[in-house]
Amino acid sequence: MSSADAWREELWTAIGQMQAPDLPEVALAVFRYQYTHNLIYRQWVDLLGRKPQNVKQLEDIPFLPISLFKTQRIAAGDWAEEEVFSSSGTTGQQRSQHFVRELSRYEEQSVRCFEEQYGPLSDYRILALLPSYLERQGSSLIYMIEHFLKQAKRGSGFYLYNIEELRRQMQAAKAAGEKVLLWGVSFALLDFAEAGGFPLGPQDIVLETGGMKGRRKEILREELHAILGQAFGVKQIHSEYGMTELLSQAYSLGQGIFSPPAQMGIYIREHSDPLHIYREPQRNGAVNIVDLANLDSCAFMATDDLGRKYADGRFEVLGRLDQSDLRGCNLLVEL
Repeated sequence: MSSADAWREELWTAIGQMQAPDLPEVALAVFRYQYTHNLIYRQWVDLLGRKPQNVKQLEDIPFLPISLFKTQRIAAGDWAEEEVFSSSGTTGQQRSQHFVRELSRYEEQSVRCFEEQYGPLSDYRILALLPSYLERQGSSLIYMIEHFLKQAKRGSGFYLYNIEELRRQMQAAKAAGEKVLLWGVSFALLDFAEAGGFPLGPQDIVLETGGMKGRRKEILREELHAILGQAFGVKQIHSEYGMTELLSQAYSLGQGIFSPPAQMGIYIREHSDPLHIYREPQRNGAVNIVDLANLDSCAFMATDDLGRKYADGRFEVLGRLDQSDLRGCNLLVEL
C-alpha cells in the first residue's frame, strides 16, 4: 500500500468513527490530504493566496465553487471511478458530474446519514415515488434508494405512476403494523395528494426530496407541506437535502429545518464576498458545505443555495442565488 493510500485509509477510519464534535479536527486533516492530492482544489487554494500552514481552524479552509463540478474532474488522487453521478438539467444545460471512486463508501455513508435520524432501514416499508429521477441515467438519489430498498421491509420499491399499486402497498403495511416511509419528489407527491392521497398513521413518514422538475408550478414549502399533510394525515412533512456533488444527505423532521449528519457541516458566507464566512448564527447568506464523505473528490464546497444556520448547527435552505451560474470569483477563469 502506498503512503497516499495508507493516509486515505486512516482518514476513512477517522470519518467512520467520528461524532459531530470531531468535525473541525477531522476536516483539517482532510483539508491537508486534499490539498496534497487534489490538483484542482490545490490550484484554487493557491489562487486565493491561502497558505496551507496558515489554515489552523475549519473556518480558514477555502471552499471550492460547486460550479467546477460541471467543467472539471474533481478527484483527490489518480484512480478509475466505479460510477459517475450526474445532475439533472434541461436540454443543452451543462450538468455536474461526480466521479465516485468506491460505491461502497457512498452506500456506507448514506446509510449512516439516514439511520442517525430515523433508525434502522429494516424498520420501514419504503415506497419511492421518484419518476423524474427514474427517467434519466446517473442519479445518485436513485442509486441510494436502490441500496436502501435492499435493507427495507418486503413490499418496498419504486412506484413510477402506479398510484393504485402504491395504495395497495400502503394498505398492506398498515394491516401488518409496519412503518411506511413514502419518499417522493414534490410534484409526484402532489399528484398523489390530488388523486386522494392515503390516510397514514402517526408512525408513518412522508419525505419530500424537493423540486417540481418543470412538471408543475413551484410553490412555497409551507404550502406544499400543508397540502401533503392534509392528504396523508400527518402533522409534519419531512425533507431530504442532497445533491449530485454531495455524498452525504441531511434530513428535516419538519418545518424545513435540516440536521446535518456527523460528517457534514454547514457554514454561511456573505453573498458578495465568497471568502467571508459569518461567525454568528442566524445570518442569511450563501451556503458552504463540509462533506467529509467527499474524501475522494472535494469535501469543501461553496454552493449556489441560500440558507440560514442556527446556533445548534441545524439549517434552512431559503432558495438559490440569482444567476448562480454566472456568479463567483473571477479566479475561476484561470482553472
